[in-house]
Amino acid sequence: MKRTPRPLGTLRPALLAVALLLAATTSSVAAADDGPGPLGVTVPAAATAGSARVGALFSGGSDSGSGGLDGAHFCTASVVHSAGRNLIVSAAHCLDGGGTLRFVPGYRDGTAPYGIWEVKKTYAADAWTTGQDEDSDVAFAVVGDVGGKALEDVVGGDTFATGRATGATAVTVTGYPKSLEAPITCTNKPTVQSPTQQRIDCPAFTGGTSGSPWVNGDGEVVGVIGGFEQGGNTADISYSVVLGDEAAALYRTATAGSCPPTSSASS
Repeated sequence: MKRTPRPLGTLRPALLAVALLLAATTSSVAAADDGPGPLGVTVPAAATAGSARVGALFSGGSDSGSGGLDGAHFCTASVVHSAGRNLIVSAAHCLDGGGTLRFVPGYRDGTAPYGIWEVKKTYAADAWTTGQDEDSDVAFAVVGDVGGKALEDVVGGDTFATGRATGATAVTVTGYPKSLEAPITCTNKPTVQSPTQQRIDCPAFTGGTSGSPWVNGDGEVVGVIGGFEQGGNTADISYSVVLGDEAAALYRTATAGSCPPTSSASS
């Protein structure tokens, strides 16, 4: 049964106690960006080239560049390769609220080390926009340039990959809980939830981590937190749409629309 949509910023329960426990145990476990480490263990994400491609989504405001961060982050997104070098992927339920959205890659402790990038256009499948079908809970957004540079010129991007078998390899999930001001990360093997949904067991992925990318060892995004239960109603289990033909067609449309970069906001 499809869940009733919730307002942006209240998706997925935030469990502050879990976040505090996570922070207290980080000294004994290596971050996933420093090596595969134990499967199914969540730790703070190290500041690396890979984690810089993952960022927090903010709503409101209009300034781009290094300033203008106001309000709280509510979801996660990541950079994927595109013709215009300016495309991010997230969950559709993170990008369908309208209004001004800003993407802050590598966000940490109130700072924007790689700039603030304003969303100019979003792309979601018809099944999501007309009925919020949980099997279509993935979307893309084109962001504007900052300082004459495209987003990929600053942080690079991962490959958006469809048709990968669920659980063929371990994936690393990185995201921004609303209760923290830095990203967390976890590596594990996804398992099949249904023919159209996949799940991963990683603790402490609370509210704000919707849209977090699932990246395999080849640097391919093979899932994003979303889908079933809009990504999960517990902190320890997260879900993603199985990226298939619909996601591939949506990506083609989005990357075609990303070049040349657009300058007028729409959704």
